[in-house]
Amino acid sequence: MHRREFLVASSLGIAGMAAGRCAEAASALGRGTSFGQARSTIFIYLTGGPSHIDLWDMKPEAPAEIRGSFQPVETSAPGIQICEHLPHVAKQAHQLAFIRSLGQHGRGPNDHHPGRYYIMTGHPPGPTFPNTRRPRSDDWPFIGSVVTAKRRPHPTLPSLLWLPTKSGPDNVSNPGAFAGRLGVEHDPVYVLGQHEKPLDFRAPFLTLEGDVTVDRLKSRRELLKTLDSSERTFDRFARVRDYDKLQQKAFSLLSSQGAKNAFDVSQEPASLREKYGETVNGMGLLMARRLVEAGVPFVTMHWLYNYDEDKKRGCLGGAWDTHWKNFSCLKDHLLPQFDRPFATLLQDLDERGLLDQTLVVVTAEMGRTPKIGDPRSGGNSAAEPGRDHWTHCQTALLAGGGIRGGQAYGSSDKIAAYPADKPVGPEHVAHTIYHAMGMDDMMATDNQDRPFHVLEEGKPLISLFGT
Repeated sequence: MHRREFLVASSLGIAGMAAGRCAEAASALGRGTSFGQARSTIFIYLTGGPSHIDLWDMKPEAPAEIRGSFQPVETSAPGIQICEHLPHVAKQAHQLAFIRSLGQHGRGPNDHHPGRYYIMTGHPPGPTFPNTRRPRSDDWPFIGSVVTAKRRPHPTLPSLLWLPTKSGPDNVSNPGAFAGRLGVEHDPVYVLGQHEKPLDFRAPFLTLEGDVTVDRLKSRRELLKTLDSSERTFDRFARVRDYDKLQQKAFSLLSSQGAKNAFDVSQEPASLREKYGETVNGMGLLMARRLVEAGVPFVTMHWLYNYDEDKKRGCLGGAWDTHWKNFSCLKDHLLPQFDRPFATLLQDLDERGLLDQTLVVVTAEMGRTPKIGDPRSGGNSAAEPGRDHWTHCQTALLAGGGIRGGQAYGSSDKIAAYPADKPVGPEHVAHTIYHAMGMDDMMATDNQDRPFHVLEEGKPLISLFGT
């Protein structure tokens, strides 16, 4: 059995439940206007790579073969325009910072796996990183794993939750999504959703299989016997610190109705669920709000796409990977499913007094090619053209957690092909997240008890913060 699947099956993969080795004390939060205001982060990942030039960084003066058919509109942030098909987000732009000069600067192949690895860890993948590469135990850790390893653990819930799907098709996970050298105890805990039943989320670590009841769990004899037997197999793959503490917390979670209630979005008013949109991604954003309200330090919302439905629409790349029918797939499908739910999340957090202490990040592994048409992948039809991969330039969105909204950081060139003013890389975004979460000590210990620096390159974008 794969070691990570074993952790889920045995309810031991509870990220952040072991004591953080370098946890920041709560009193350290809120130092000044630009450090440590965020108690939690919601990391929204638009898998596939949305077209930055069609959404966030439009070039209306560019030639027709570059700018496309979408028109820019004014927003609630003076001087900032975004796509006309994002009317709800436009009304929340005063809460947002748009990093328009983000690029990967040729430090890896122009593809999904290496782009994802760079964005999720802040470390360049290198020129030979294949798109078939599997996760490794010596990988650089996911940003969320670093946060939860360095912060105090949540007393009753996992500190790093990932929903509503894993980072790859068929619910397998890809490089960059794990704790890597930090150790498997800091891997994400998954809460899985489905398109057909968007209100029903399954948290495997809160599920008792077969005829195991809560009463039987409390007696623990049979379960402990199974775990003790499995532990010998597990030890061949990785060493887990404080095994007994993890085990006890797993039992506590499994028998806690309060823990299960945190994942029950049906408890929210129907009117609010409607605003978020009763899709699996809309309900995932609503759950993310519930979780940060409960004090969970890091929540990843990884966009779940429906391959069969996308195929019917002709959006064959899957989710935001618009090799084909870029404009119709965005206008008729992707943008309506993102626009109102994301705007509702920002508004909901703000109205509940949570936005100042919650950093919201929207990112992906890449942008799309400036020139319309994708001859490489067959999306070069004049009627329904696509856009190919483009890791050289993209836009990331940040809000809350001390971020000053209503601003654009940096700029791209005239056709959104490369960063121009204030070019930055994923390492700068990672450091900005760490800065917002009150982390200035970047030393950690790997799964072999060796000290290492989590991220030596880059620095936080301090100018994004403040009033």
